[in-house]
Amino acid sequence: MRIDERALRAQLVTLLDFEEAHVGFDRAVKGIPARMRGTLPRGAEHTLWQLVEHLRIAQGDILEFCLSAKYKEKKWPDDYWPKALGPRNAAAWTKAIASYRRDRQALQRLAANPKIALLATIPHGTGQTYLREILLIADHNAYHIGQIVILRRQLGIWN
Repeated sequence: MRIDERALRAQLVTLLDFEEAHVGFDRAVKGIPARMRGTLPRGAEHTLWQLVEHLRIAQGDILEFCLSAKYKEKKWPDDYWPKALGPRNAAAWTKAIASYRRDRQALQRLAANPKIALLATIPHGTGQTYLREILLIADHNAYHIGQIVILRRQLGIWN
């Protein structure tokens, strides 16, 4: 069986911004009132801010791992989760969302780049392939975006 690599790459690009089987990031974060971004409802593990910032940090980390031989592994979980419940201000919220989107686009460019062999091991890794990292981030993001939707429902701000 022969795989159409262009079709596969197109599917990966779509997967990184998928909204067919679940809510995507952009819809999940749209219209969240500033006063609710740092609210921790009873029984919740994280605030909306912490989830958004975690998504940004983790996605940026995987992108850096894929692209840079100078990559330095972060300490889990300390470097991946913000301690503050909410952003310092509205600008920090806006910056985090913009950074997430920018890194998502960079990952989409990586997935679409025919010069990157998807099944090649990342030279400075320990056996990871580019395809694995793309699938990992898509899976990770879908999980936490789902948490954002659930948290918004708990807070009464999902429409």
